[in-house]
Amino acid sequence: MPGNAGEQVAAPTGTQTLTRGLGVLQAVAGGARDLKQIAQMLGTTRSTTHRLANCLVQERYLRFTPSAGYVLGPKLIELGFQAREEVSLSIAARPYLEQLAEQSGDTIHLALQDADDVLYLDKIPGKKGLEMRSRVGHRMPIATTGVGKALMLGMDEEEWKNLYQKRSSAASSHASGLLPKRSWTEFRDQMREYVKGGYAFDLEDNEPSIRCVAAPIYDASHAIVAAISVSSTLPYMPLERMQSLIAVVQAAAAGISSELGANQ
Repeated sequence: MPGNAGEQVAAPTGTQTLTRGLGVLQAVAGGARDLKQIAQMLGTTRSTTHRLANCLVQERYLRFTPSAGYVLGPKLIELGFQAREEVSLSIAARPYLEQLAEQSGDTIHLALQDADDVLYLDKIPGKKGLEMRSRVGHRMPIATTGVGKALMLGMDEEEWKNLYQKRSSAASSHASGLLPKRSWTEFRDQMREYVKGGYAFDLEDNEPSIRCVAAPIYDASHAIVAAISVSSTLPYMPLERMQSLIAVVQAAAAGISSELGANQ
């Protein structure tokens, strides 16, 4: 079959072959299902596209059926799970945490859910000489912390209520003694607002005068797997500043999410 101007009919080699093969995968991932659609997206001839697609089918990166056309293959699923297992959340998150610490000058936390608690995976102390009870490896009741509430954004209201009720009987009597006397309905309504905005606040729920702005981290399945927060004392965290930090914290969380394969 004659080629387009400037294109060799013979199969391309080396870097060009790799680039075009990846292009075929991207085209199929973007919805192209037949050779004509793939060739149009890549700007290649049908013969070249056919050779590339056949090679990818043979290696199980693509699958082809007459009814569905080309779809992503099982090899990509295998590699995806392997890549996911090899990504360390703490390592992937660290550059974003450091940037957030530099931007804000405040204490930065990374945490995930562990039963009814949050487990702190990383912490960068702030530059304002403030000391907080949190530390790497430390647990706190999930419903009392900013990162905990961010982790709860993907839960239903029955789960919220269960965690809300458990927080007052938390293992740490010191933490539970600090809780404001908010009713369940007040807590629920507050959480509903956080869900709408995709963030969460700690308004001195966990520690006197400590306020936090938190956002969730997602994985490739769009499940919430962790959360980050910026924390400081009340004089440095008026509500106006907390509002201005929402987008900053969300941007850092989105960056970490992208490292975990989330499609933003």
